[in-house]
Amino acid sequence: MYVRFGRTAAALAAATTVSLLLAGCGDNGAGGGTSGGVVKLTMLTGFTGPDAPSYQALIKEFNASHPKIQVTMTAEPWATIGQKLPASWATGQGPDLATPSSDPGAIFTYIKTNSVLPLDPAVGAGTGQIDSAAFPAAVKSAFTVDGKLYAVPANMATLVLYYNKAMFAAAGLSQPPATEDEFIADAKKLTKGPGGKPSQYGLSLADNNTIQMWPILQWMSGGDIVGADNCAVVNSPASVQALTRWSRLVSRDHISPVGQAGADADTLFSAKKAAMEINGPWAAAGFRSAGVDLGIAQVPVGSAGPVTLASTVPLMIARTSKHQTEAKEFLAWYTGKTAQTQFSKVSGFPPARTDLGSAVNGDPTVAQFAAALPHAKLYLAGQPNSTRIDSDVYVPLIQKIERGADVQSAADSAAKAINSLTGCKK
Repeated sequence: MYVRFGRTAAALAAATTVSLLLAGCGDNGAGGGTSGGVVKLTMLTGFTGPDAPSYQALIKEFNASHPKIQVTMTAEPWATIGQKLPASWATGQGPDLATPSSDPGAIFTYIKTNSVLPLDPAVGAGTGQIDSAAFPAAVKSAFTVDGKLYAVPANMATLVLYYNKAMFAAAGLSQPPATEDEFIADAKKLTKGPGGKPSQYGLSLADNNTIQMWPILQWMSGGDIVGADNCAVVNSPASVQALTRWSRLVSRDHISPVGQAGADADTLFSAKKAAMEINGPWAAAGFRSAGVDLGIAQVPVGSAGPVTLASTVPLMIARTSKHQTEAKEFLAWYTGKTAQTQFSKVSGFPPARTDLGSAVNGDPTVAQFAAALPHAKLYLAGQPNSTRIDSDVYVPLIQKIERGADVQSAADSAAKAINSLTGCKK
C-alpha cells in the first residue's frame, strides 16, 4: 500500500538503491549529455521497491527502440528526493526528468520556483505527442495549473475492494457487497468475537501512514474534504453523516481496529483476521502469497454513485534540461498506448490512460483497477498544502472520531484549520 497519496512499496520493502548525484553535468543546466550523437537523459524516481523492475523494463524498451535517445533511471527514497531536488532544479542542476514526490501536490513547489517545464507545446493526439486527453480527467486536472500542463502520470492506481472468499462463504455470503448498505451489513456480519476484541474483523481500515481510505467513505454519500471553491466541506451535512456512520461502525460495532497504520491494515488482512480491505494493485500479489483466498471487486456504490480513490505520481521535466525535445519525446512514448499496455501487463497497475480497457481485460485483476478509472478521484487534488491538510488536520480528525469524539464538533474545528491552509475567505 502507498504512503499517504501514493504510498509506494518502498515504505514496505527494504530495497538497495543506487546513489544519484543530483548535481548537474556542468554549469549550463540540468541533466545528462550527448555522446557520439546519442542524447543521454537522466531520470530520478522514488521507485525503490518491488515495483522498480517494471519501470526499468519500460525504459529498457524505450532505449531499444530509440537508439539516439538513452534514458538512465536511478532511484532514491522519496524523503531524499524531497530534500535535494527542489534546490537542485531551482539552481539549474539535477536530472532531466524526475518524479518529485509520491504526492501529486508537490508539483506546486517546482512551479513556484519556475524550475519545471510546461509541456503544452508537446501536447496533442499525433505521433510523438503527449496525448493528455487520454489521461483520467482527475489526473489531467491535478497536473494542470493556470492552464498549463506540468506533469504526466508516472503510474496510475485505483483502489478496489479486496475480500476473503473463504470468510464470505463461511458467513453464508455468496458475493461481495455492491452497495454501501450491503457493505455495512456484510462488515457487521463478518465481525466475530466478544465485545470490543473480535477474533475476526469485517473490514480492515487504516487512518495513518496509508493511502487514504476514509475519503472514499465520505465520497460514497456525497461528502468531501475541500470543495471546488477551495473551502472546507468536511463539516457539511453529507460529510458529517458519512463520518458519523462509519466512525460508529468502528468505535461501537468494532468492524475494524482503531488507529491502524497502512501496514497494520495489510497485515490484518494477510493474516486472515479481516474479511475485507480497500486497497490498490500493489497489494494483490502479497495477499495471494500469504494464502488469502482473494476476491477483488469494485468499491461498493453509495448514494452519490460509483467512486473510488485514484493515486498517481507526477513525472516532470526540468526547465533547465539541455535536452527538452528528447525528454518530451520520452514522455510522449512513456504515456502512449503501447508503453502503457506493456507496463500494465508487467506491473499489475492499470494503464495511465482511459482508452485501453480492452487491452488489459485479459488480466482480471488489472481489469478491475482499470474499470475504476472513469470514476476515480484524487485526494486533495490541486491543493498546494495537501500534505499539511492531510497530516495536520484530516488524519487527526479521523483518529478523534474513531475514539468517540463528537463528529460535528470535530469536523467544525477541522474545517477552520483547513480553511486557514487553503486561504478560503468564508
